[in-house]
Amino acid sequence: MKRAVFPILLLVLAGRAAAMPAIDLTADTPAVRLDHVQPGAAQRLPDGETLRGYTFEPAARPQVILTPAAGALDPAGELRLRVQNAMPWAVTLEVDLEGSGGARLHAAVGLPAGPPQTLVLPLHATSPRAFGMQAGPPMPFEDHGERVLVATTVEGTPALHAVRTLRLSVPAPQAPQTVLLGRLTAAADTTLHAAYAGIVDRYGQYTRAAWPEKIASDAALRAAQAGAPAAPMREGLDRYGGRLAARGEATGWFHTQKLGDRWRLVTPEGHEFFSIGVNAVAVDGGRSYVEGREWMFDGLPPDQGPWAAFHGHGEDRSQTGAAAGLAYHQGEWFDFYAANLYRADGTQWREAWRRRTRGRLEAWGVNTLGNWSDEAVARGRNLAYTRSINITGDYGNVATGYDYWGRMPDPFDPRFVQAADRAVAQATAGVRDDPWLLGYFVDNELAWAAPGAQGRWALAQGTLRGEPGSAAKQAFLAMLERKYGDALKLGVAWGIGVTRWDALAATGFQPPAPDQAHPAIAEDYAAWLRAYAEQYFRVVAQSLRRHDPHHLFLGGRFAVRTPEAVAACAKWCDVLSINVYADLPQHGMDSGRLRTLDRPVLVSEFSFGSTDRGPFGTGPVAVWNEAQRGEAYARFLAAAAADPIIVGAHWFDYADQPATGRLLDGENAHLGLVGITDLPFGSFVDAVKAANTAAQRAR
Repeated sequence: MKRAVFPILLLVLAGRAAAMPAIDLTADTPAVRLDHVQPGAAQRLPDGETLRGYTFEPAARPQVILTPAAGALDPAGELRLRVQNAMPWAVTLEVDLEGSGGARLHAAVGLPAGPPQTLVLPLHATSPRAFGMQAGPPMPFEDHGERVLVATTVEGTPALHAVRTLRLSVPAPQAPQTVLLGRLTAAADTTLHAAYAGIVDRYGQYTRAAWPEKIASDAALRAAQAGAPAAPMREGLDRYGGRLAARGEATGWFHTQKLGDRWRLVTPEGHEFFSIGVNAVAVDGGRSYVEGREWMFDGLPPDQGPWAAFHGHGEDRSQTGAAAGLAYHQGEWFDFYAANLYRADGTQWREAWRRRTRGRLEAWGVNTLGNWSDEAVARGRNLAYTRSINITGDYGNVATGYDYWGRMPDPFDPRFVQAADRAVAQATAGVRDDPWLLGYFVDNELAWAAPGAQGRWALAQGTLRGEPGSAAKQAFLAMLERKYGDALKLGVAWGIGVTRWDALAATGFQPPAPDQAHPAIAEDYAAWLRAYAEQYFRVVAQSLRRHDPHHLFLGGRFAVRTPEAVAACAKWCDVLSINVYADLPQHGMDSGRLRTLDRPVLVSEFSFGSTDRGPFGTGPVAVWNEAQRGEAYARFLAAAAADPIIVGAHWFDYADQPATGRLLDGENAHLGLVGITDLPFGSFVDAVKAANTAAQRAR
């Protein structure tokens, strides 16, 4: 969901006393040129600052161009502008810098309405990832009494040592926009560090904001946790949460059934069950690295006494795509969430949390414990639960160029078959006879495709780029040989100069991109994608049926995906699971194509985030505030419940991510039903409860 940007902008940049040289924009100067911008008269603010008015005209890129004299802004680590946006809405200002030797920097900042502030631009590329997190702290902030807005994301050159040109532009205004400009000064690079200093308190909460659930003392935390959740509403439901009024076949296990054009899950007792789940209901999600950035934390508990149990050490994860370029990605961490549970409940905090969480989920209308959750919360306690088959081992892999969570496993490698069987055996141990188990997922968000127009073919092309010993590459070449016989025929069909099969077998072979002139390329790639996915899902499905013939195979939790992979999953799985990050489920998947596969769909992840409850990120789908989170949840779930092929939706996730980033990849979004202190977000869970109740009745 996006907020409208109004066409008129008022931006104020005022002078600021500085020891270093400056460019004064309050008077005419040869250093300033205007492109579709008209100058106005200088003004004096009540605090004594002098500003000059400018009007940005409707154009593709109206801009103020500053060309300082040689050395006028050198040496410097940051540029500082006094800024005031007098409009009643946030506006966007783009800043572009050019330096010597072709060095360039670019930043886009959102200027909030309100009093004057200092816009700070670091003269080097940076992003929140350089500080160990995916989203940076909100701007502006108070720095020694000064309102400061730091460009926390700057793209371009690692360092720019000589400023030759600076451009300030407003992107494509539809009407004149008045701006006031003052002095541009250079300074040492200190403000970026200050933007991240002391941003988290001892409870893991953001220090520079307030919200209703924020706590200030241990006593307040204990008092807030003392209230019991409302009793669950189980009228009209069987003990598994199935609707008594909707009968199906009773098999003793959760299963699927299609009546007319509507798919449904059915409880062991034979009643329709719409799976309303929550992912990551666990106590270990509040861990964040502290080593090397202790200066970000105010009152961090020591690694001794009772707090030692909440300190630990993590490994370097920088080799995965998710953690690429992430600083502070190893070493000592602190578990803020678990430490807060200890503060509230004492030494028996884990069991107290399980009881409290179980009661909350039932009271909120949640009937399924989603992936990565503590099963002790659910098993035998009026909650269905799921398990994950996590396949790991020393087997081959294929790079797609996306590889966010790692390369694709090579399902043609015999070692993969062995690893899959071990993973299935482990996942099914002790639960194959438990009727409360809904079913099993396998892996999560594998790189079946890559972004971009040609991303559908990434796995096929990645296979052909592989080494001659790759089991997947050998299988692909064998498939092509069976079709063409002679490599020359393939070369003609693909429009490439290949006459021998060993040319394709060589490491680093560059496969062609499909085009209209050579339709065989897309046909062959599509056939391979289907064969690859069928091999993967067949290996897992056959192993699962040997180890557990009772429970559902819930699919592979697709994110990026191809039609071929989804079709193969439908052939071997009982349910298609898709992680959908969109305003409605139908906007995040091809419902028409899915209906042709004749398999039910489980939305295995969805969420909506805002930035008004502490963490800095919103996740993939942002809304403006907490109230809109509840509204978005209700719309999404109602649309899922009304869809004849969707049999459930699982929220991601139970608790907020740490403000300074989780261990895995630095994600730091406000997505939780509860905060880092384990306190529920009251207005949101009220909306969730109402939506869950309505969704059950709608079926």
